[in-house]
Amino acid sequence: MALDMLREIQAFVSVAHKRSFVAAARALGRSPSAVTRAVQTLEDNAGNKLLNRNANAVTLTEAGERLLPHAERLLDVQRDAADELAALSGSAQGWIRFAVPQVLGEHVLPQVLAEFSRCHPQVTLDVQYSDGALDPLQGKFDFVVRGAFPQSSELIGYPLWDYRRHLYASPEYLALAGTPQHPQDLEGHALILHTAPRILKAWHFCRDGQITSLRPRPRLRLDSGNAVYHSTLAGAGIARLAAWVGEAQVKAGRLVRVCPQYRLTSSNGQNPQMHAVYPAGELPARVRDLLAALRRAGLAC
Repeated sequence: MALDMLREIQAFVSVAHKRSFVAAARALGRSPSAVTRAVQTLEDNAGNKLLNRNANAVTLTEAGERLLPHAERLLDVQRDAADELAALSGSAQGWIRFAVPQVLGEHVLPQVLAEFSRCHPQVTLDVQYSDGALDPLQGKFDFVVRGAFPQSSELIGYPLWDYRRHLYASPEYLALAGTPQHPQDLEGHALILHTAPRILKAWHFCRDGQITSLRPRPRLRLDSGNAVYHSTLAGAGIARLAAWVGEAQVKAGRLVRVCPQYRLTSSNGQNPQMHAVYPAGELPARVRDLLAALRRAGLAC
């Protein structure tokens, strides 16, 4: 296959995944105009329009829907061949595609990516920040980072780190509404609930080994962890946040821990744990290296 056609297929698949020419160009390290030309050339050669363009989003046409899975498999074969060549040469190179929750991506990932890229200059990282229910078996990602352990026997859950969660609110909110000390004191407060899939809707409070459970009645429901975090900073109410996010803002004076004698756990009293979830099978060395870097970063939080 000609190299130009491979680049055209890469552009098409990236735009199809990102739903944006600009985002695809950023991921591929090309200009938006170059990506647009590549897709247009592929469409001309195919004799079919593959993508619908409008002001809000890019969507697949019927022909694009039919081509996409074949194009994805072709790129998988190309990456596998590159992996084999890298293994023969002893250097890590190729792509790593993975997804992380939004707040984790904003607060933990940037330093990891910077250090990893310096150590592995031949590896291209393609990262999706999402709180959605992404399926690692669909083949779009090498792994997905999430808190829930996989239930399918076809998936592996690689433990990254345990972490703590607490309730937080801004000083301004607490000055107006008062500061709860116990779970029962939360009645009547403005509670902010993260509603993304696989997020526990009940809050389990642990103190001295005793569990108190509460199903919050939220005043604000948000499907984005980032939106929960920023709404809490803005004084919208009380939210459950990971300590790696909340404690830095406590030190900065922008947040206060609520019900400070309690930690929020799973229903069995254990601290939650982040996992990298991926299809069963052997991982490329570059992916194993990145998972090790993520684990080190998480343990240092």
